[in-house]
Amino acid sequence: MIVSASRRTDIPRFCMEWLINRLQAGYALVRNPMNRSSVSRVPLDRESVECIAFWTKNPEPMLDCLGELEPYPYYVQFTLNAYGTDVESALPPKAALVETFRRLSSAIGSHRMVWRYSPILVSDRYTVEHHLRYFEVFAKKLEGFTSQCRISFLDMYPKIEQLMHAKNLRCVPVEQETDLARALCAIGARHGMEVGGCGTMDLDAAGMARKGCIDPAFVEHAIGFGAVDAAATAGRNGCYCMTSVDIGAYDTCANGCVYCYANAGGLANTPSNLCKYDPDSELLCDRLNPGDTITERKALRLITPQTRLDI
Repeated sequence: MIVSASRRTDIPRFCMEWLINRLQAGYALVRNPMNRSSVSRVPLDRESVECIAFWTKNPEPMLDCLGELEPYPYYVQFTLNAYGTDVESALPPKAALVETFRRLSSAIGSHRMVWRYSPILVSDRYTVEHHLRYFEVFAKKLEGFTSQCRISFLDMYPKIEQLMHAKNLRCVPVEQETDLARALCAIGARHGMEVGGCGTMDLDAAGMARKGCIDPAFVEHAIGFGAVDAAATAGRNGCYCMTSVDIGAYDTCANGCVYCYANAGGLANTPSNLCKYDPDSELLCDRLNPGDTITERKALRLITPQTRLDI
């Protein structure tokens, strides 16, 4: 089973103690966001968890927890964008984030680090030229600390549309996506990085590798085993990710990103459930309610039990 931690919130930054406690307990309870009375008991014992895919914009708290994570295969997707506090209001300065990336990579290995430059949006300030310039800056500073980069373009979710328009933030025009993606691929290649992605854009025209965020080949390389669920067949909205189980919760991330789809109403600075955070709770930023139904989640085995040798 691949565990996603998490598309819904920044667990490494805000909830690392909770995750360590749940790994030690061997399970977590996860509420179904579409049916809140339905709760899954997700096994997190070492036998069930074949890989943890971390998603974060500031994994500095992870640096003190690497010993507790050591029994588990994992990798880290670190989002580092070229935006200011008008778009990502609660993140440390970019220089500090670059340093955190380099420190974490040095500690766990560059083969377990993915740089995410996502989502790409434009405005009068954040022009295509701005993205090209700062993508080069970041790529140069991260050279040798990762070989993988994932890019994606903004999805204008209804819940964020009003806020985005108020800040004059827009999607990259469709006719410019291919040229921009091609240019970013070229920059990445100059710095030893394969730039990939998924989604509805024309990946072939952009010269981009078909790489999901939870990509079979990368998981295989990161953990040293062969991935069974490795067919690069596009799923919903052109997604190439392996099957995974997300253990996060919506409305709990305080990174302050105006493009965030995971906080209700697009209110980037007011995650309504983060105040309920309890590192000892079975549920992330939540408690069981009377009438909740708990269902055991079966661990779907995806990885072949055979070590791969790169010779």
